[in-house]
Amino acid sequence: MRFIDFIFLAVIIVLKFVFSNSLIAQTDAGIDWVTIPGGVFVMGSPKSEIAHEDDEVQHQVKIDAFQMSRYEITFEQYDTFCEATGYIKPYDESWGRGNRPVIYVSWKDAVAYANWVGGRLPTEAEWEYACRAGTTSPFYTDDNITTQQANYDGNYPYGNNEKGVYRNITMPVGSFEPNAWGLYDMTGNVWEWCSDWYSNYPACYLDNPQGPKEGYYRVFRGGSWFDYGKYCRSADRCCNEPGICDSNMGFRVVRDL
Repeated sequence: MRFIDFIFLAVIIVLKFVFSNSLIAQTDAGIDWVTIPGGVFVMGSPKSEIAHEDDEVQHQVKIDAFQMSRYEITFEQYDTFCEATGYIKPYDESWGRGNRPVIYVSWKDAVAYANWVGGRLPTEAEWEYACRAGTTSPFYTDDNITTQQANYDGNYPYGNNEKGVYRNITMPVGSFEPNAWGLYDMTGNVWEWCSDWYSNYPACYLDNPQGPKEGYYRVFRGGSWFDYGKYCRSADRCCNEPGICDSNMGFRVVRDL
């Protein structure tokens, strides 16, 4: 065998090894998937709901069944992605990595991870549908949520409810009770990126809406350790530029059935 042929063969072997390891990482991401049943629900909030915003116009939405990660994506999971792909590991604020939700991830980072595990980010409608888990109240815990049920700034509770604790830090995923569909931390801990561009809702029936085809801001949902109780409502909406990242922003992933 000529030397040049030997080098070529060696390169092919190395590439196959790298590609094989990448596939193993993709299929062994440690994600616990929950199957979310399809159905129809009322998205948004009534004007009578405390802290209702004008961009929460109620409308019926049909959602097909899908799977969602039971927990927010953790540092451990995201760090594995970084090691396999060359992405830079995000800062953890010295709070610890492991089982805490990954932070300082932009919408673009979240999309890259979701693609790597063979999934995607949830649509805004899928996110709210999964968060509500069949409920119609402001929170999946009924008319209020306490800091014993979610991680947010308890100095600013929802409505006239009693104050709670302000931890000033993320909590390991699964630290609180899940909603009725077995999803943890849909409220508080970190905001969760959705796939949609932000826009006002159309006041009509929608079938698996994907959001507008273009825009300036991407949607994120759920409130965080840093935010007031009112931002943890199931209907609350927030948005920012897709390249923005912060210590209270993370995500979870979904995949089609």
